[in-house]
Amino acid sequence: MKILVIATHPDDEILGCGGTLARHAACGDDVQAIVVTQGAEDIYSHESEVLGRKELKRAHKIVGIKKCHFLDFPAPKLDIVPNYKIADSIKEVLTSFGPSIVYLPHRGDIHVDHRAVYQATLVAARPTRDTSIKKMLCYETLSETDWAPPSADDAFIPTVFVDISPYIDIKMQAMECYKSQLKEPPHSRSIEALRALARLRGSTIGFEWAETFMLVRERIGL
Repeated sequence: MKILVIATHPDDEILGCGGTLARHAACGDDVQAIVVTQGAEDIYSHESEVLGRKELKRAHKIVGIKKCHFLDFPAPKLDIVPNYKIADSIKEVLTSFGPSIVYLPHRGDIHVDHRAVYQATLVAARPTRDTSIKKMLCYETLSETDWAPPSADDAFIPTVFVDISPYIDIKMQAMECYKSQLKEPPHSRSIEALRALARLRGSTIGFEWAETFMLVRERIGL
């Protein structure tokens, strides 16, 4: 299968579904990624962007992501970018790659960039007759999904649980590549918090370690 993960910022893809992506890669699936943003020049230094790309490259190699598509929209400024432009850029990758499964950010995340990418992805991945996409799943991102306000409409409610027990160490190794993004515990963007979430999600479904997703849409046909 062809698998695509859409990350608003570098490291979202590992935080949200690094173990699941490693599982896909181990099964022989073609795993690719989109990173929608790069740091706006008036906020982030060129050096920090270069470092982030190096960290991403190392993390993707560990997980088994074969290719990353950089869209280079400014972060954290997607609220001033016309959403159709983001959707069009995502659509280009969807058309050229033809994924069967797409992982995307959750609509309720506290970061406005995540919300913009969620909406743009839905537009880009409209379920037309010629679409390759069979399943779309939202992942949870620590320090984004968990910090969102307690609104019922925006709550992350796990509906799909993936056993990542054989891949938990791969996920952690990949996340450790993002040293510039990691925090010390008890911050939720720490290795300890990431392991704790995987343990909690696994324990609710009978797995040792798990990642969870909200199913957006699944197409089952002939």
